[in-house]
Amino acid sequence: MKRILLLIAKIAIGLFLILILFILAVKWNVFGKIYTEDELINYKNETASVVLSENRVVLGKYFDKNRTNASYEQFPKHLIDALVATEDARFFEHDGVDTRSLLRVIFKSILTGDKRSGGGSTISQQLAKNMSGRSSHGFLSLPVNKVKEIIQAKRIESIYSKENILTLYFNTVSFGENIYGIESAALRYFNKKVSDLTIEEAAVLVGILKANTYYNPKKNPKNAVMRRNVVLSQMQRYDYLDKKTADSLSEIPLKLNYNNLTSKNNAGHFLTYVKGEASKIIDSINKNSKTKYNLEKDGLIISTTLNENLQTYAADAFKSHLSVMQEKIRAQYNSNASQKRALNTLVEAQLKQMKIHPDSAKLKSRQSVFNWKGLETDSISIVDSLKLENTILHAGLLAMSPKTGAVKAYVGGIDNQRYAYDQIFSQRQLASTFKPILYATAFESGKQPCYYLDNDSIKLSDYKNWNPTNADRTFGGKYSLQGALLNSKNIPTINLYLETNFTKLDTIWSRLNFSSKLQNVPSLALGTTNASIYEVANAYSVFANSGKTTTPYAIVKIETASGDILYAHKNQEPKEVLSKRTTAYINEILQNAIARGTGQRIRNQYGISLPLAGKTGTSQDYTDAWFVGYNPNIVVVSRVGCNSPKIHFNNGLGAGSSLALPLVAKTLQKAERNTDLKKELTASFVSLTEEERNQLDCEDFKEKTGVEKFFELFKNKESSFEKEQEKAKKREKRKEKGFLKRLFGN
Repeated sequence: MKRILLLIAKIAIGLFLILILFILAVKWNVFGKIYTEDELINYKNETASVVLSENRVVLGKYFDKNRTNASYEQFPKHLIDALVATEDARFFEHDGVDTRSLLRVIFKSILTGDKRSGGGSTISQQLAKNMSGRSSHGFLSLPVNKVKEIIQAKRIESIYSKENILTLYFNTVSFGENIYGIESAALRYFNKKVSDLTIEEAAVLVGILKANTYYNPKKNPKNAVMRRNVVLSQMQRYDYLDKKTADSLSEIPLKLNYNNLTSKNNAGHFLTYVKGEASKIIDSINKNSKTKYNLEKDGLIISTTLNENLQTYAADAFKSHLSVMQEKIRAQYNSNASQKRALNTLVEAQLKQMKIHPDSAKLKSRQSVFNWKGLETDSISIVDSLKLENTILHAGLLAMSPKTGAVKAYVGGIDNQRYAYDQIFSQRQLASTFKPILYATAFESGKQPCYYLDNDSIKLSDYKNWNPTNADRTFGGKYSLQGALLNSKNIPTINLYLETNFTKLDTIWSRLNFSSKLQNVPSLALGTTNASIYEVANAYSVFANSGKTTTPYAIVKIETASGDILYAHKNQEPKEVLSKRTTAYINEILQNAIARGTGQRIRNQYGISLPLAGKTGTSQDYTDAWFVGYNPNIVVVSRVGCNSPKIHFNNGLGAGSSLALPLVAKTLQKAERNTDLKKELTASFVSLTEEERNQLDCEDFKEKTGVEKFFELFKNKESSFEKEQEKAKKREKRKEKGFLKRLFGN
């Protein structure tokens, strides 16, 4: 018996020594690193950078881990009560380890295999786990990780107050869906700050911690309610709530205001754009200041110019208008035989390019399909999928302040996740939105708004007998520059182009910061050159800003989480690129285009009362539709069209006034109902001088005189671009000579 007792004693001592050595080995980092006290003092979470609108609404985040830190003062008392009651009832009494709970785990979980006894980890131990994670050590994994967490929890408790521990815990814990921290969770599930959480909402979030997928209130609402009520029951058990209140709160139905800024965000393309701009700024700061700021880990605060309300109104306009037009273009391609053939030909070419056999392309499979109700999964063939994709109407809208360049609304596409390509920078044919630039060049060259242009049909033999027509197929008579522009007449515009010095036009084009190179061809007058929404908004800002150009920008400032300003935008001195007289003429004419010209639907149909000038644009065959609306406080540009120019409307539904104008109109319609926003967007144009008003005082159109008609009988309707340009040069020389005679005499 003595030998047995001695053997048992030796074994016990041996096991005790092994246990001591094991604990020391863990403490000495043999099984992986444990934070030292100095490291804990300087511990810093990887934190998401936050992007804010101009009125401080969270637009989105950039993160490696989606975490936004909050301070202890922001936590409502009932949130702390819910956590302590559910996760660690003796939190304020122990020094990091709850011995009673730990013994329960040892004897029930480990020895008896009873998994229902719980983890036994205190909040401090859970924090230790969140900070360091858990590592694998085979059969020793559980004891190694538990001992590490106990040691770490003891160190945490030795240097942090209970309040600091709760703050660190709430900022590190995972709430599923790749979100970390209570502030991010409150924003995701209830679209509010943590400080605004109600008791039952706090209970839902604390409940998620038990199992963040099983108790996810979005995916498993019944489970979430059940767990919420357990949390409320625990709060009652530990006297944080009375029974009546707990019972009452348990009866409240789950009400989420789910706000996933990653998957569903009406500013998604804007966030991508801002990220690119912010990355350039941060890289420059790091290079110049020898710092190491990280956009995805350092919790930077990026304040932007975007007006969240205007952005929402623009996104709503996309959904309400394009959902209707999408059905119409699909109906057209389903019913029109020639367009069916065109679509089939395009799809066949795409299949060939993709090296997909026609038979394979007909096999059906489950695929996601976009519609304006959201992405849907359907059984569909590759052929049908390509037909749907090719007939999707893509669009972009940009609103900016012409005075400062501040971007106020930015919708870069119809769905930022499925269609990541940013339509704001897509280069497409300008169509008639180019015309004001040509007319501005004419004014800069000395022409006046009442200068008349022929509206007679012309055929250019050196351009395959190109015979331009007006949209309404009318010809004859003469249009003043004013009348031709506000009614967007093509033939007079061609004639104006023939009279305009191309070098002068090219110079002004460059001053307006367009990137494409102009080609001296007659069709240029009708906007066959390419430009982006971004460039058009920037150019029309010059008209709105009395000839001065500004640079568009989106980032106001970048701050650290502690409030240190790393970057602040500085407005550049505006550069004058057009005369005030020229822009006064353009603005007056394009206001008339809204009042009685191509843009009048914005008043007549949508009832917009804001002071506005505007210009529609419709590319050849309705491939792209444009609209620009502006005043001295805002410029809004929209463009709509399918990806391939081969797919388009075959009638006026594809015109700028029908397809693009409504996006701007519906946006401004809602903006006018917002008192503050209406005040911000309202601005009158600079008043015309008496001389300028006199120069605009003429009829838009007039018939030719009898003498002019007589000479028309001898005029050759067929000419060439070269001849017409030569004639224009001679006319200009005669005018210049006459002007010099009047100025200096014979």
